[in-house]
This record gives sequence, C-alpha cells and structure tokens, in this order.
Amino acid sequence: MPFAISEGARVFYRLEGAEDKPLLVLVHSLGVDHGLWDPQMPALLRYFQVLRLDLRGHGSSDSLPGDYTIERLGRDMIAAVDSAKRDSFAYCGLSLGGMIGQWLGENAADRITHLVLANTSPRVGAPELFEARRKAVLEGGMTAVESAVMERYFSPRVLASSNPQVATTRTALLAADPVGYAGCCAAIRDMDQRPLLGRISAPTLVIGGTLDTATPWEGHGDLLAASISGARSVVFEAGHLSNVELPSAFTNALFDFLLPQSNDRLAAGFAMRRAILGDAHVDRSIANSTELTRDFQDLITRYAWGTVWTRPGLDPKVRRLLVLAMTASLGRWEEFRLHLRAGLAGDLELTDLEEVLLQVAIYAGVPAANTAFQIASEK
Repeated sequence: MPFAISEGARVFYRLEGAEDKPLLVLVHSLGVDHGLWDPQMPALLRYFQVLRLDLRGHGSSDSLPGDYTIERLGRDMIAAVDSAKRDSFAYCGLSLGGMIGQWLGENAADRITHLVLANTSPRVGAPELFEARRKAVLEGGMTAVESAVMERYFSPRVLASSNPQVATTRTALLAADPVGYAGCCAAIRDMDQRPLLGRISAPTLVIGGTLDTATPWEGHGDLLAASISGARSVVFEAGHLSNVELPSAFTNALFDFLLPQSNDRLAAGFAMRRAILGDAHVDRSIANSTELTRDFQDLITRYAWGTVWTRPGLDPKVRRLLVLAMTASLGRWEEFRLHLRAGLAGDLELTDLEEVLLQVAIYAGVPAANTAFQIASEK
C-alpha cells in the first residue's frame, strides 16, 4: 500500500490512471475516506491521473493524538503528491477537503493549476459545534455523532432513499478513528481563512448545494466565490455531499472547469472518429470523398464527431451503445453494421450488444431487434 510520511504520520494515498495525463488530487470530507469519490472515478480516469488520499484519522491513514490544523492536513496532502513524484496538479476538495484547498491555494500556489472548493467554507458559523463533536467522539466513539452527521451529509430525500452510497458513507463514518476525527474537528474549529482568500490566484471553481445544511451557500460558498478573484461558481439542488447526491452533475461541472476547450473541432472530430471507427475506415472515407461529398464529410466530422462525441459527459462506450440502439430502431442498417464492427473491434462485448438489442425489442419492436440480431450473428 502506498504511504507518504508526513510529520510522523503515515498518510495513505491511492494513485490511479496513466501517468502521462495531468494529475488531479481529490480530498474528502470529515468523517469519510477516499471512497467518497468512487462515483466520479470511471469518468475522471479517462482524462486524469487521480490521487486520492485518506486524511489522518480516516481510512488507512494513521491517527495521532492531539489537535490538528488545516496547515498540517495540507502538508499531509503535499507529502502524498511528493511521494507520487508529481509537481503540478489540479485540486478538488469537498468540505474539510475544500478547507485544505484554500490553504493550498495560497501556500502551494506554484503547484496548483486549478482549484475546486466544494461544499465548504473559510470559517464555520458555529465553531462550538466542532468542539462538542470532538468531545463526543473521544468520550463515546463514532456512534455518538452518527445520526447528527448523517443528517448533515445528505438531504432528507437521499438519506431516506435506497441509494447504496448512503450505507457506504455510514460505514466509513463509523470506521473513522475517534482520535484522528477529533483532531480534524479541532482543525475546523480553529480555522479562519477569510484573510487569505484574496491571495488565491489559481483558477477557482466553487461548488455549493441549496440543501446543504452543513455549509450553506449563503455565508459560506458565496463568500468564497466573492472573495477569490475570478472564481466561478455552480450551485446544485443537493446536500453536503453533493458529489454523491448528483454524481453526474458534479462530474460534468469538473469537466467544464478542468478540461481545455478545443477551438479546432475538425481536428478533434478526426481524432475521435479515428478512435471510434478506426484509421482504415476514416482513411477510406477521406480517399473516397469527392467535390460533392467533401463538405458533408467536413460537416459530420466537425459536428457529429468534434462536437457531440467529444463531450465528456458520456463514456464513449455508452455513446456506441446509444448509436447501435438508435440505428437499429430506425432501421439504419448500413450505419448499424459500421458501428457494430467498430464496437466489437473496440471495447464492446457481445453481452453489451445483447442487452441493447433486448431493449430495442421492447421499445422499438421485435422485427427491428430480429434483424439486428441476425446482422450481429454474421460477425
């Protein structure tokens, strides 16, 4: 297991993805662990190498007795990045992770390319709440705060739902070390980062939730957005753990902020078209284009491939399956054959195809699915 050594503590971190991609660091809220970001990981790994860590007192990291500070937790994070041998990184922190991010924005300004501060605050409204919570866990363990914390994590609708992430979060909370949790409570209790906000220079995105009772947008997120020069903001109809309540919306907000926008849709379209359909097909299409079809080829490359297919909100595999379902439903068999061949030569499996065509049978009719199955059986 990878650990960084920071001021006498072992800090667990998990490094995933290709090292030739830019690094994105994700830091969790008080009371959970690096698994908080599980809903975002499949999408993020298409574009980033991702480092997730467990704050001291959480997950697999050590707990040391005593009060912690935001600075100490920030230095733990820097130690993990140094251990991973990366220099620059984008950073996304939620709640306590966002508090650490504010400190990093001033104290690691030369290393941070982008800063995302989600459901967080520069100064909590009731420091005495965290002092009471600190004492409660030291005296009664994590069960002493379980109900109160879970009610602050999630909106009532999600807390009462069958969302498995609620149970996962509860398990992580109860597994936290009371000593380390108490140390982090002290860091939040003593924090006042309002004076440093004007010195943060990294491009910053502030995320909040209208249903967040732990760090409400008013007085917390809006203060960050107004105090950090040039900061962008987005507010979701979600509770404190907004990345869990609205995982796709949260991920898309990250993509919109973190990913560079290509001004050359034609070049981006050709790259995506080759990735999905293969070089041989694209080269053949270009070679066979004529004065009559050249503008059409430009149109589909620029807009179908360079505008729609390049959007990061859906995995390319999902887009493949959608195309197969649509072309089968509409009887566009030439296009169906093209995407079927390319998909099976790429990342699609026959079991994926079976599920899509059963869906076609129910919603577009058995004849369409029957023809599609026959074509697939020829491959």
